[in-house]
Amino acid sequence: MSELAFLTIAEASRLTAKRKLSPVELTEAYLGRIAALDSQLDSFVTLTAERARAEAKQAETAIMAGGPRSPLHGIPYCLKDIFDTAGIRTTAMSKLLADNVPARDSACQEKLAAAGGILLGKNATWEFAHGGPSWDILFPPARNPWDRTCSPAGSSSGSAAAVAAGFALASLGSDTGGSIRSPAAVCGVAGFKPTYGLVSRRGVIPNSFSQDHAGPLAWTTEDVAILMQVIAGHDPEDPASANVPVPDFRAALTGDVKGLVIGVPTQWLEHDLPLSPPTRAAFEAALDVFRSLGASVRPVILPPLRQFDDCKKTIAVAELFTIHGKDLRTRPHLFGASLRYRIIAGGLVRAEEYILAMRLRTDLARSLQSVLSTVDLLMLPTGEPAAKLEPVPPSSLFTRPSFTMPFNVAGNPALSVCSGFSDAKLPFSLQIVGRLFDDATVLRAGDAYEKATPWRDRRPVL
Repeated sequence: MSELAFLTIAEASRLTAKRKLSPVELTEAYLGRIAALDSQLDSFVTLTAERARAEAKQAETAIMAGGPRSPLHGIPYCLKDIFDTAGIRTTAMSKLLADNVPARDSACQEKLAAAGGILLGKNATWEFAHGGPSWDILFPPARNPWDRTCSPAGSSSGSAAAVAAGFALASLGSDTGGSIRSPAAVCGVAGFKPTYGLVSRRGVIPNSFSQDHAGPLAWTTEDVAILMQVIAGHDPEDPASANVPVPDFRAALTGDVKGLVIGVPTQWLEHDLPLSPPTRAAFEAALDVFRSLGASVRPVILPPLRQFDDCKKTIAVAELFTIHGKDLRTRPHLFGASLRYRIIAGGLVRAEEYILAMRLRTDLARSLQSVLSTVDLLMLPTGEPAAKLEPVPPSSLFTRPSFTMPFNVAGNPALSVCSGFSDAKLPFSLQIVGRLFDDATVLRAGDAYEKATPWRDRRPVL
């Protein structure tokens, strides 16, 4: 069961196409592993076991008759519990949506189903992808499979934990300030925030209209590229969707990064949010890997991290209040304390402050794009290794900057990959950032790094 559970999408897809792996057998392996072990992690809030078995049988019959219709045909996956699923409850972990059963699938779920994927269920999140970690909401928070006393971060916490633990080959999450990349980082998986507008958010419960991104989490960057090929593309029902060509993401994974120029925002890492010595050492080691592959590395100067952080949070909490203000006034008791505090904060932002933040956002985004015109990629850690899973003051949202938020402000594609392990056996992370709509180069770099390092051979033990 463990051998099947720890396949990658690429491996499982090849075996399925050769009729050497049964989608039914693969699905049963995951369902068995979830039943036996997820009580340790609480990564799932809704398990769709019978549906998954039915979809697996349909996939197996179709593949035996005519071969797979996509690399995802017969591949089990899951979704963060803010992606609408027709006939299956979508709760956002909130008592407000305890009985919410959508009538229509989200755009991403429609595409995954059309590709022949097998839905295993819905993953734990922070409440409405914003408030947490919380113990006073609909379900308990997910835990980190590398150390159950540690946090899987948020808000796509269950998605990252499930992939790392071998409960699914992939999951989709959302990222408004780091909510795909941070959980991916501390759980040691690959998590990708695509360029803003490249993946439809129709049917994804909103957090911040102007900064929400939907994207994949998987064990490898190659698997992320396979998922991106399915979910990327223009959607006229998402007002922010970009009508741009979708590249061949998998073909871009050449393993060759020779000649790429990598920029490092040294001011951020040394002064704005200094790295711990172990994280600094892991990051420098990752840069050395790229140098050995033929890339060059040089420092770059970006606007202060605090400017990005304050800009992002001012906009995000104002938009959060726009989404939840009515329920806050009429049903405040149904929110967890963490989210309720943060919604109230959004109600204190004046129109003048929101507009000034949006204007600053334009300036910051232009500055970032200007720097990226001089280098091919930016690299920096996604963050520090996992912290303990314990309640944190809701105000920490406003007092703690991060290395992920600038790329929600600017909309650039950003990937988190595992870059080693600490003395406590917790994952380190590398964040790779690219030019707008140059998602393929970001994935090429992540894939080349993974293939040049041993970190993908190591899994958590439950």
